[in-house]
This record gives sequence, C-alpha cells and structure tokens, in this order.
Amino acid sequence: MSSVRVRFAPSPTGDLHVGGARTALFNWLFARRHSGVFVLRIEDTDAARSTDAATQVILDALEYLGLDWDEGPIKGGAYGPYYQSQRLDLYAEYATKLMESGRAYECYCTPDELDQRRQEQIKQGQNIRYDGRCKHLTEEEKRAFKDEGRVPVIRFKSLEAGETYVEDLVRGTVKFDNITQVDDFVIFKSDGMPTYNFAVVVDDALMKITHVIRGDDHLSNTPKQIQIYEALGFPTPKFAHIPMILGPDKSLLSKRHGATSVTQFYDEGYLASAMVNYLSLLGWGYDDSQTIFSIPELIEKFSLERVSKNPAVFDIQKLEWMNGVYIRELPLEELFEVALPFWRKAGFLSEEISPEMKEYALRILRELQSRLKLVADVVDLSRYFFVDDYPYLEEIVEKILTKPQTEEILTYVYDVVKDAQALDEATLKPQFQVALEKFGIKMGDLIQPIRVAVTGTNVSPGIYDVLELLGKERVLARIERTQAMLKERELM
Repeated sequence: MSSVRVRFAPSPTGDLHVGGARTALFNWLFARRHSGVFVLRIEDTDAARSTDAATQVILDALEYLGLDWDEGPIKGGAYGPYYQSQRLDLYAEYATKLMESGRAYECYCTPDELDQRRQEQIKQGQNIRYDGRCKHLTEEEKRAFKDEGRVPVIRFKSLEAGETYVEDLVRGTVKFDNITQVDDFVIFKSDGMPTYNFAVVVDDALMKITHVIRGDDHLSNTPKQIQIYEALGFPTPKFAHIPMILGPDKSLLSKRHGATSVTQFYDEGYLASAMVNYLSLLGWGYDDSQTIFSIPELIEKFSLERVSKNPAVFDIQKLEWMNGVYIRELPLEELFEVALPFWRKAGFLSEEISPEMKEYALRILRELQSRLKLVADVVDLSRYFFVDDYPYLEEIVEKILTKPQTEEILTYVYDVVKDAQALDEATLKPQFQVALEKFGIKMGDLIQPIRVAVTGTNVSPGIYDVLELLGKERVLARIERTQAMLKERELM
C-alpha cells in the first residue's frame, strides 16, 4: 500500500484521554507501517470550549508518547499542527459551493421552534429529524425572517431516498437509511462557524486523507460525511471505526475508574514505551501469546485487519505489570533520567547534581529497580536514602521494635557498625551470626529491628546493601535516633 495519509484531529477542550491517545496511536502506527503521512489537526472551532492550554496538553501528551506528525505549518523549525480556526475561509467557500449547487440552504428556524417540533415528533412516535420546512423558502420569506433579526444556519440537503453504505475496514458493510437516519443537518452555525461533520470533510478532502481511523462512536456521523464528499465531488476515504474502551465494569471508561488522561499516567510514572505497548493492545492483537512489543515490532505488525469489532476493557493492573516489565529492562542511566524529575519534585535532588550524588542515586536505583511498578514509586521507596528525619510507620514500630531485647539488639548492632571496617555483607554477617547465639534469635529477628531503625519501615532492599549505601556515620546516627524514640515512648 502506498500514499497512505491519516490524521489525528482532537478538540482542545480538555486533557487527551486514553481513547483519544489510542486513536492517535493506531493512526500513527498505520502511517509508519505503510511509510505514509501522519497529520495532526486541532479542531478548535468551538471557541467557547477550546483553549490554548488544552492544545498544549495534547501536544505534550503526543510528545510523551513519541507520536510525531509529519507536516503542517513550520513553527520554530518544527511542524506545527493544522488549526481549523485558521481555515474558516475554506469552509465558507465550500459551503457556498453547496448552496450554489442546490445541496445546501439557509434555515431560519429558532431553537424554540425546533424543540417544539421535536417534542411533537416524540409525542406522535415519529423519528426525530428536521422537517425541511426552510428548504423551499422564497426570497421574500427570507427577507422577512432577517427583518425579525433571525440569523440563519446553513443545512445540508441530504438524499431523500435510498441508503448510504459505509464500507468499514473493521466493521464491514454498514448501511444507513437516508430517510430515517440522515436528516438535513446543520453544516454552518449562526455564529459563522462550521459544524464538525462539515469541517472534517473539507479538511480530510483537501489534506488528501486516504484512511479515516477513529472511534466507533463516530460511525453514525459517517453517512452524513459520505454524502458531503459526494456532493462536493471529493473522493471518499476508507473508514475504519475502532472499538470503544470500557472500564472493568464494562461501562464506558471514565474518571470514576481512576486515571484516564495521558497527563495523569505521565505524572504517575508510566513509561511511554509501556503506555504505547498497552494502548496498542486495546482493540488490536497480533496473536494470543505475545503481549510485549517494541515500537519497531508494533510498526511492523500493526494492521487494521487485526482490529477487533468488540469493545476493549482497560485493565489498570495489566498496565502496571507491563510498566514494571519495562522499568526492569531500562538501562540504569535511562532509569535515572526518568526518575530524576520525581526526585527533584520531592526535594531529594537539586538542579545541579554532583558526580558523587549521581553515583549515589544510581546505586539506589540499582537496588530499587526490580521493585518499581511506577517510576513515581521511586520517591517513597527511596525516601530514607535521602532524608534522615524519615517517619516511622507506627504499626511497624508496634510490631517489631516493642519486642523484648530490641534495645539490646540495637546497642549490639551499633557497636558492630562502629567498629566495622566496612558495612558489606562479608564484614557484617559473621558479627550478626554471633548475635543470633547471644540473643537466642533467628536472623529475621535481628534484621527487622535494624531495618526499621535505619529506614522507618520493614520493607527495603537487602539490609547489607542498605547499610552500605547509607554509610557508617548515617547508620549510627539513625540507630541513636531510634533508641531515643523508643526511650521517649517508654516515658509516655
């Protein structure tokens, strides 16, 4: 297949959500698979709801996911997206062409009049559709309406018989009855802005889009758009309507299911590679055995023939698992780069990092890498490595540090550490073995009080690695701090 041109056309009215990101990804993969062109178009004709901030969120989200686009106005040396708000003259030009050819007309009906007719149609059990009463207005009637101060919309004159067929690459042939399912819909609003169904056709035609890949919530719009293509003499692109994304309860994915925007997933520490891999599997699959795909593999294997007709279920636990897989495979230097913003935000690291501090951070990551599901977890899991006044988890103190002999054990460990030449396993383990006989305990009964004393929690990397990373001075200070805390508790 050659000369493939696809587009992603979001409205800048909020965050880029999972469904939109998956649509962008499928378009991008299809373009890359066929050495085609991926166009980004911002559909910002809804002036009341579109914002520059929302546009930037979309651009940032696409950059995070690595979904680069291939053409558009040059801005700052790079392609900017197309903006519908900068193409209004084009829409007016083609609306005029439809008027002149008799396929569009001015409608002066007020919202109240339209609502009243809808209520009458409902009451009589009729299909809700525009009744076409402005289709044959005389010039005198139009002037009278204008004298009343009415500002017309422009309606498309839909076909009055037969059916419109959508040959969909995912869903197969879908037919729509032109009488009951396609009425004379508005293509230009009274405020001078085009409607979605009209502007999208003009843009896709002029941008020579060959394949329209979008969510199947747009399927009902397609017969209207096909009729506009044909009325303007434009070639009709191929359509592929991909399945909706549902939450675990099989309802449409929404905020009540947790994070749904790409920005939230970025903030929580999901790697772009994991997000792209997981999103690709929402409605598409290569086979039943493979779930981990590199970007080059996705580009090589992606096809619309393998897109399902059935809704996809968003499973946050599977995404977390996949993210953990990708984190464990990251080279340590790359993991440092993605962890760095989280550490800086927490105040653990400054903008300027010395070579010694970076080496310390890399050693911490080496110990924590296998434990991370989200990059954001690195903050809580590493806190005690950076902060000396770490909190003690009360339930852990009660469970571990209130046992008999705890104070004696900590005193023994303090003396061992103080005299040790190094805090590695080879040096400390023989001394700890002595403690087992001295106190009549098992190794876990020795290690856990030490761990809680120097970290505030009972979960950490291996204790010898923790002690070696912290160093003698900090370990001794932490044992002293813990002993003081225990004495204070005794006095209360």
